[in-house]
Amino acid sequence: MFRKLAAAVAITLPFVLAACSSGAAAPSAGGSAGGGSDKVVVGLITKTETNPFFVKMREGAQSKADELGATLMTGAGAKDGDNEGQVTAMENMINAGAKGILITPSDTSAIVPSIKKARDAGVVVIALDTATDPQDATDALFATNNFKAGELIGQWSKVKFAGKTPVIATLDLQPGITVGAQRHNGFLQGMGLVSGVAEDSTDLATSKEVVCSQDTHGDQTEGQTAMETCLQKNKDINLVYTINEPAAFGAYTALKNAGLEKNVTIVSVDGGCQGVQGVTDGKIAATSQQYPLKMASLGVEAIVKYAKDGTKPTGYTDTGVTLITDQAQTGVDSKDSTFGAANCWGEK
Repeated sequence: MFRKLAAAVAITLPFVLAACSSGAAAPSAGGSAGGGSDKVVVGLITKTETNPFFVKMREGAQSKADELGATLMTGAGAKDGDNEGQVTAMENMINAGAKGILITPSDTSAIVPSIKKARDAGVVVIALDTATDPQDATDALFATNNFKAGELIGQWSKVKFAGKTPVIATLDLQPGITVGAQRHNGFLQGMGLVSGVAEDSTDLATSKEVVCSQDTHGDQTEGQTAMETCLQKNKDINLVYTINEPAAFGAYTALKNAGLEKNVTIVSVDGGCQGVQGVTDGKIAATSQQYPLKMASLGVEAIVKYAKDGTKPTGYTDTGVTLITDQAQTGVDSKDSTFGAANCWGEK
């Protein structure tokens, strides 16, 4: 069965475009946009400015833009779910003459009309990390297979809990977002608790083993509150799935405050350096590592190529995912935290 979700839209606006009164895009340190420059202008719009995942994504985009002699413009929502901020950023980039825009959509459905407007104006739009709904609203998608990322931690958990009854809490993203549903559903399918789930569904699958589901918006504080709520519902929870590692650390804090941290297994997705350290420290049992720098680098390359020879990027490019754990389980491919630390992103 499924828990039907409705898309939620926040309306807080982010930082403003330099020298303009409003907007959500600005030239990065690599150069100025417009102004008669013959450089290819590439736009990058992330969900937030501060999440280490998106910081690394910007670093990858800037490095590749510098290498190829392109100008990078950047914009972001004020927080996860801020669709209006992303819309404003996109409009500013179109007006600045961007040949292409890379975007990690906060609201995968609400952003589609703005993407159509950009494409109708001849701008190539590539989704990074998170597919739009529908996926073909963009020219291309460069991303982790988020369903597989969830499936890997689910498969690991299935073997880990062999002979035990899992009592599960899921700390999810927010309603209607493809990446959140894909990770959640992949996890449950990997555990063998559901089957035949459409990988592009925005509905959350559920099963009798899931005793509590709470939204966290991928935030550590909200993750702690969500875990506290779940513990009030059921003190016997022994397995926690989290949408990302900030939510996982929030869950761990709540469990530690309740004296239950040694009784509960936490699994997650991201593979940031702090998350991998969490694996080393025993706070997170397993996490699926993804590679944001690669997504952004490939995206910039594709837009510059389009600007130069008209080759338009199409379809889906899988940028890879690796299960990181120091508790290897038989039959489940994984790498240890040493590998994870060598390939992680964000502050260590």
